[in-house]
Amino acid sequence: MLQEHFEKVKTRAKELETQLADPGLLKDRPRYQATARELARLRPILESFSAYERIVKELADTEVLLKSKSQDEDLMKLYEEERGELLKRKAGLEHSIEAKLLEGSEPSLDKNIIVEIRAGTGGEEAALFARDLFRMYSRLMDRHGLRLEMISANPTGKGGFKEVIFGVSGEGAYSFFRFESGTHRVQRVPETEASGRIHTSAATVAVLPEADEVEVNIKPEDLRIEVCRAGGPGGQGVNTTDSAVQILHIPSGLIVRCQDERSQLKNKAKAMRVLRARLFEMEQEKQARAISENRRKQVGSGDRSEKIRTYNFPDNRVTDHRIGLTLHALQEILDGNLDELIDALAKEDRAKKLGAL
Repeated sequence: MLQEHFEKVKTRAKELETQLADPGLLKDRPRYQATARELARLRPILESFSAYERIVKELADTEVLLKSKSQDEDLMKLYEEERGELLKRKAGLEHSIEAKLLEGSEPSLDKNIIVEIRAGTGGEEAALFARDLFRMYSRLMDRHGLRLEMISANPTGKGGFKEVIFGVSGEGAYSFFRFESGTHRVQRVPETEASGRIHTSAATVAVLPEADEVEVNIKPEDLRIEVCRAGGPGGQGVNTTDSAVQILHIPSGLIVRCQDERSQLKNKAKAMRVLRARLFEMEQEKQARAISENRRKQVGSGDRSEKIRTYNFPDNRVTDHRIGLTLHALQEILDGNLDELIDALAKEDRAKKLGAL
């Protein structure tokens, strides 16, 4: 099985090297970068495969020597020790190659992302919870040196968010957020509740890998772009120019609106990034439905309708329902310390994918 994968990786690497050697590719910058990134992902796999082949050959040579039944007991003992060492190294490399193949099967891992948080059931309390999730992710980014870029926000009068959309960039951005898509539920006494009763509210999170232009082909004739005056809370911050941009993608019916920037061009550029990411997600979901059996074996579908996590304030606990993990460290997690959750989800996901592989 590994040899079959090796041949496929070698063939693909040769194809990519041929493409990169074509001077014409340099004129298409996005495609050139995507090709170079894919080849960079494959090279460590090729190196590991080459090392694996050398060990397999050494192991075969050692087996031949062991079958020679030499009368020299010390020499035979040496061959036995060498075989044991080679078997250990072979097993370690198999594990490493499988892990690299899994990484290669997830091209989104090296992408920047767009995160969308929306208040769900629960009215104003849901909007306040959306604010808390945004704060949690902001602190997670601070901990790991990731960069945050606000794209769009729809605040409420009490400091919550009906919706907030932001970009995340930096090394490993997607790996920190890839298990966050879904419905997040909170159980607590709301700030808006005078009687002290515990309420259950929810917010949804969508994590969208940013798509390059080469990955999502958007035809200008498929877009209906409207500009209008941006709304705001009033005062000097009110935008008095027609800078808000709304884009309708006619074939899919997707609508994206952006008004955070004072520049119409900047708002259009941000709205196009969000649209491209949403269309990319739709295409990924279409592919996932085609391999739904494989999808069910993984930690979670990423479906925003799927309840993935509960934050319970009275019991100081956070429960991730996909892997049945409960941590009594609610405040630490809300302060952005999600590493234990992320590691547990990644471990479970990797184990199931390796089993399928």
